[in-house]
Amino acid sequence: MNWILFAALFFVTWWLVLFVVLPFSLRTQDDDQDVTLGTVSSAPRGPHMLRAFVRATIVTVVVMGILYGLTMGLGFSFDDIMRFMPDFTPDASH
Repeated sequence: MNWILFAALFFVTWWLVLFVVLPFSLRTQDDDQDVTLGTVSSAPRGPHMLRAFVRATIVTVVVMGILYGLTMGLGFSFDDIMRFMPDFTPDASH
């Protein structure tokens, strides 16, 4: 895996993981019973994006480390995915 492909996969994975970890430990204004005038009660209470970026980066590093270990260490590639899938073709003998 060259570094351009690795960087592209890292970016796409990080972006997907960001949306997964974004709601974790999110406090809304309604949770704190302190709704600012002119905002909805479900608006976030205080900044939390830095924590979400750090969490997304940590999870992505772990996921990409596993992917790197599978591809470079064990020699698997995307072509090997079909070996792990069950065969769903209909059997002609039935």
